[in-house]
Amino acid sequence: MVKVAIVGYGQTKFSKEDSKIESVLLKSTKDLFDSTSNLHQKDIDAVLVSTNNNSKYLSAVLSEMSGIQPKISHSIESLCNSGTNSVVAAYSYIVSGLAELVLISGAERYDSPGQILEWDNLRGEFKHPIFWASIFSKAYKRKYEVGEEDLALVSVKNHRQSKNNPHALSHKSVSIEDVLNSKKLTDDLRLLDCSQPCTGGASVLLASEEICKKFTDDPIWITGIGQKTTSASFTKNPAFDNMGSTKQAGLNAFQMSKHTPLEIDVMEIHDAFSVCEPMALESMGFANQGKGLEIVNEAYASENSKINPRGGLIGSGHPLGATGISQTIEIVQQLQSNAGKRQVDNANIGLVHNMSAAATSSTVLILEK
Repeated sequence: MVKVAIVGYGQTKFSKEDSKIESVLLKSTKDLFDSTSNLHQKDIDAVLVSTNNNSKYLSAVLSEMSGIQPKISHSIESLCNSGTNSVVAAYSYIVSGLAELVLISGAERYDSPGQILEWDNLRGEFKHPIFWASIFSKAYKRKYEVGEEDLALVSVKNHRQSKNNPHALSHKSVSIEDVLNSKKLTDDLRLLDCSQPCTGGASVLLASEEICKKFTDDPIWITGIGQKTTSASFTKNPAFDNMGSTKQAGLNAFQMSKHTPLEIDVMEIHDAFSVCEPMALESMGFANQGKGLEIVNEAYASENSKINPRGGLIGSGHPLGATGISQTIEIVQQLQSNAGKRQVDNANIGLVHNMSAAATSSTVLILEK
């Protein structure tokens, strides 16, 4: 089987800037070109754009702005999960032989229409993510006798780690008291329990084994992929205290990679809200049900940044189309020992967890040296 590697990447700083989506896409793409050896526009077979922005024909627009004339070009929209969906699509193009070198660029604006599901008006206010997150938080706290201050530690940990991420939206430390005293959005959710929509871009370059050495001496291989969609409506989730799609996606990724949770050295978890981090850890087998916060506490107390070293979505910000790609870049940097102050010791195998809409769909990637 054809092996696929990540051989280049580029990013913008996540911000609240009122930038055009085309400009954000181009900026991270230019950063990728500037930092990737021997890369020329003519080498790229496919251009995929990950975004929920309503602008049209963005993959062709980006290709023209970048001087690329690809064989394959299109956009991918899957809410928060768009970035890793794009990685899976690029992987599939290379494995199938339709392409050898694929550029993926993800971007979003702070006011992305993808933040709210409009498809089902019967949901009323529950179209907004804070309401499903509030239901998750209430169910999780009730079932496992978890307090608000326990969940607040997720935000405290990830804000602390984002201080070492030059691309992060937030570089501020917060305390448990800060989280608990932040603006109350619902009975179970406060502002600092949440990731923030923002403007940002991230790009990665995927290559076949045959050509990857042209662009890097340190390729990072995609060895496991798991994707699962259970529904579009979160009301069809069988439970609100765990993530069914994440569990299945994790199982599939571990099976494909022939690894287990015990072998993962560093991971990016989709902490759109504080409750999501322990739930995801439990769903993928890193902890027993209801025990995910024990891992969070241990990591915080020991200053081990193996969980969300870039600060997660809560610390880094959450530009929907760029998030999964930015998570992937973080794991690539960790495995290449290029993560600076965020570097996790002895990182050889990493995991990316990216999900959408109350975990109604999830992607899990396993990457390794």
